[in-house]
Amino acid sequence: MSLFVPKFDDSVVVREAEAEVVGADPSRIRLLADSSASGGALSTVRVSLGEGADGAVPHLHRNSAEMFYVLDGAAELLSGDDVVTAERGDLVIVPPGKPHAFAAVPGSTADILIVITPGVERFEYFRHLQRLRLGEATPESLLEAQDLYDNHFLRSEVWDTRR
Repeated sequence: MSLFVPKFDDSVVVREAEAEVVGADPSRIRLLADSSASGGALSTVRVSLGEGADGAVPHLHRNSAEMFYVLDGAAELLSGDDVVTAERGDLVIVPPGKPHAFAAVPGSTADILIVITPGVERFEYFRHLQRLRLGEATPESLLEAQDLYDNHFLRSEVWDTRR
């Protein structure tokens, strides 16, 4: 087992008012710290979902684990072939290579802190999603960037049945 030791000199402080926000109701993403800010240790965002709103479609990361901490509300999280309902204060960690997705529970909102470790430069991925939403990019362009963002899309019958 090798130990990854991140290299960065100063503490990372992100003020809520200064964080970039992408998306629009019912799904907003607050970009908190990208991999470059933490010496590769982590990437973190805060996702706020309206009632029953989808967060991310099924996908996996080959090189990173993903942590979901529910700050408020309730979320459904796909983890492999299981769908877990997580409520305020619950934590779910998905290992590298395991399919996952998330959404607000129907009838509930969800506010989720998401941490990917080791970090991947992900802010541009979320900006890419914004361009898709605005019609400035195509779904194919996102598929072409899967390796760049270590975000590999897949199908999940379990998730499709649930959502």
